Amino acid sequence: MNLTATILYSMVSLVVLIATVYFFFRVVSIPGKTIKSDTGWGSRIGLVLAMAGNAVGLGNFLRFPVQAINNGGGAFIIPYLVCFLLIGIPLLFVEWSMGRFGGTPYRNRPMGDHSVPFILQRVHAARWVKYIGVFGIFTNIAVAAYYCYIESWTMSYVFHSITGTFRGMSQEGVSSFFDVYVDLGQSTLGLPYEPVVFYILCLALNVYILSRGLERGVEKVAKIGMPLLILFAMLLAIQTLSLQPGEKGAVYAGTEGLRYLWTPDFSSIWKPSVWIAAAGQIFFTLAVGMGTIQCFSSYLKKDDDTALNAMSAGWMNEFVEIVLGSAIIIPMAVGYLGIDGMTDIVRNLGGYGLGFKTLPYLFQQWGPLLATFAGMMWFGLLFFAGVTSSLAMGTPVIGFLKDEFNIPFSRGAWIFGLITLIMGMPTVIFYKEGVFTEYDDWAGTYSLVIFAFAEIVLFAWIFGIDRAWEEITRGADIRVPVVYKYIIKFVTPVLLGIILFSNIPGMFQRVLHPLNGYVSFAQIYLLALFLFIVYWVHKAHLKRLGLN
Repeated sequence: MNLTATILYSMVSLVVLIATVYFFFRVVSIPGKTIKSDTGWGSRIGLVLAMAGNAVGLGNFLRFPVQAINNGGGAFIIPYLVCFLLIGIPLLFVEWSMGRFGGTPYRNRPMGDHSVPFILQRVHAARWVKYIGVFGIFTNIAVAAYYCYIESWTMSYVFHSITGTFRGMSQEGVSSFFDVYVDLGQSTLGLPYEPVVFYILCLALNVYILSRGLERGVEKVAKIGMPLLILFAMLLAIQTLSLQPGEKGAVYAGTEGLRYLWTPDFSSIWKPSVWIAAAGQIFFTLAVGMGTIQCFSSYLKKDDDTALNAMSAGWMNEFVEIVLGSAIIIPMAVGYLGIDGMTDIVRNLGGYGLGFKTLPYLFQQWGPLLATFAGMMWFGLLFFAGVTSSLAMGTPVIGFLKDEFNIPFSRGAWIFGLITLIMGMPTVIFYKEGVFTEYDDWAGTYSLVIFAFAEIVLFAWIFGIDRAWEEITRGADIRVPVVYKYIIKFVTPVLLGIILFSNIPGMFQRVLHPLNGYVSFAQIYLLALFLFIVYWVHKAHLKRLGLN
């Protein structure tokens, strides 16, 4: 490896590993129950793993390496870490403490609030505030609608890896296999509407787990899924980085891919687009600006720690993304295809092209037995990464239904599943027409930034930074650096404002000049969902006033 790349990767990985281990063991060393109700958390470590699972998703393995390659290689890590420190950590502090504050009991609400609209209403009494919280429900349904479709791909590919479907296939055959799979008119199993079947199975699994509640459902899956995800990722990373030319069909050493990924192009640091990309990756990877963190932490008690919990979950995500995420997909592709071959795939197909259209073929070079286990581990870890995130997306919706309409947690889970299915089917049926991408951009990018900007202005400026800081530090098991009081008030809102306003031209461009009629349909469909949620939030408001 290039010496600069080696030093950079080693230093960053060491810092991230130390921070991850330190915060996690601080959590483990301070045992305690965090149950507040029948639908609360069973243990502190379960909460942290569920929060980490919420953050750790498909983007850690498929999106981060590609973002780094497209934005200066190793130099990308500098704006990325700066954005993590100035945007990611402040938002984690804000969302954890805001959720706990909203969940504290008050008059006529002995269990507090567990839905984003009324958590925000606790922060400020103005009636309009609750409607900002609509984003915290809308985003989760809209993202879950297409995210569960990707999740279903991983479920299908685990099955095909175990049954040896990819054995003997050429690279072109593996690539075209994905195109056949997402085409409703074709099937890889002879099963009519195969992607719809796997999508419904995947969504049903999510709903079943959610219906069991936080402790017996979400927490239990996180306790199993997160350790398995990390174990599978570590095993694949070791196997990939140990590749040598001439062994197992490799043309180059696996470390050549790591070198390429981490060799810095420092000229790129001065490009605004690189900083926007870094900030976008922080949003994507930490799951901030969605409302899930507020919902999860609303089940904490008034004096339960949020600061250490936030740091432990946040740094665990960074470990998975930086240390493990960069050590699998790019090194593997470079080892067999070379840098030019890998960059061509990234340029034309992105991270999903490498993950689904290329890696199954490359695994076959390891021999039948090892290829089966490698495919099972790769798509298995992607499935665990996906399901721990999609489960989190259901909780704000279920919390809203339970709090405002007395709908039991289990029934609320099935309502969430039904709405998600209705919203998600267009992404499956019209995947090739751009509906999937349109959902991703509006719900998975624009909506996150809008809500994050609104919530931090609300918390730091309207609620007041002194009261906000008291909430953040109350019951904290670590000392929160006081500099973050000023970062939260001044720096983070400015950075989020820049990101938001830089995205506005793109929003207007999409609305005024849609690619086709299917894309226009997706925009109208998403708008209808947003207005539908506004209506039910208003109904909940009237119900609270006794007018409905």
